[in-house]
Amino acid sequence: MAFYIKQNDTSPSLSATLTDFNGTAINLTSATARLHMKDLDGTLKIDAAMTITNADAGIIKYDWQSGDTDTVGTYNVEFQITYSDSSIETFPNNGYETVVVVGELN
Repeated sequence: MAFYIKQNDTSPSLSATLTDFNGTAINLTSATARLHMKDLDGTLKIDAAMTITNADAGIIKYDWQSGDTDTVGTYNVEFQITYSDSSIETFPNNGYETVVVVGELN
């Protein structure tokens, strides 16, 4: 399922609940999270820190910054988690989430 946002908007935030293959929430206590977003040609648009809003429930969010949604298009998105032992896990691990920036009328 794609996340849609209008060009140049900074709301709503992009959020995700990270789970394992059984659907159990990933515990993000003492972890850090990053958003990677690339266009379909592979050009990096965003590599930025995310906020862990509920570590026990595996919930993260990204608050869009000025310029993040200035270019209309479809983007592949992944969430990179670095755990306290320095191990890294990327979600989803079987592909990408999709963000679509839809053009403004003006």
